[in-house]
Amino acid sequence: MLDNKVRYLQIAFNYDAALVRHVLPSISPSPRILIEAGTPFIKREGLAGIRLIRSLWRGHVVADIKTSDGALGEVDMVRAAGATAATVLGSSPPEALDLFITRCQQLGMLSMIDMLGVADPLKVVWRLKKPPDVVVLHRGRDEESTYGKMIEYRQGNRVRSKFDVLISAAGGVDLKEARSAIFNGANIVVVNLVQPGDPWEGIPTTGNVAAVALEFLSTIE
Repeated sequence: MLDNKVRYLQIAFNYDAALVRHVLPSISPSPRILIEAGTPFIKREGLAGIRLIRSLWRGHVVADIKTSDGALGEVDMVRAAGATAATVLGSSPPEALDLFITRCQQLGMLSMIDMLGVADPLKVVWRLKKPPDVVVLHRGRDEESTYGKMIEYRQGNRVRSKFDVLISAAGGVDLKEARSAIFNGANIVVVNLVQPGDPWEGIPTTGNVAAVALEFLSTIE
């Protein structure tokens, strides 16, 4: 469903439906862009938020649900709402991870394991019956302000040396970090939309989001 020779941009919406309605129609359709229904967005807007994104975007829609248990039901719910990819926490029990990956495969979805807080992603993948489609190296929002806290690209290279998976880089990604992510082997860079006053890096919602998205695509190509 994704080509490991192509570099992708994943744009994360973490606020409300109003922002999605205002911004998403301005982003030019591209097979290299995935639109994410971020965790805060889903908690605020529910499955209706995913359905809204699907109604405005014909490409991949990522439901960042960060499943930790109840994998079958959660994957089914977001797929019914229009998602074509979903996330599960790497810290979840292996049983949950295996069920999540299998259900995503059955439903034609991309399975993404978010390694937020996981010290050894390779160890997580080794324990599985089958690898996911994507391993997400994630520096959490609350970690961005910690001096010296970096996205652990080395861990991604360790995983890819053993498994045929794509690597996604998330957490405080600006243009400079996007270049670094691609240089270090990432296939997908996840960029948050950020509002004035936010302490996080990303694409400002007050600017020309569509133009900046194209700049990111050019940078990571």
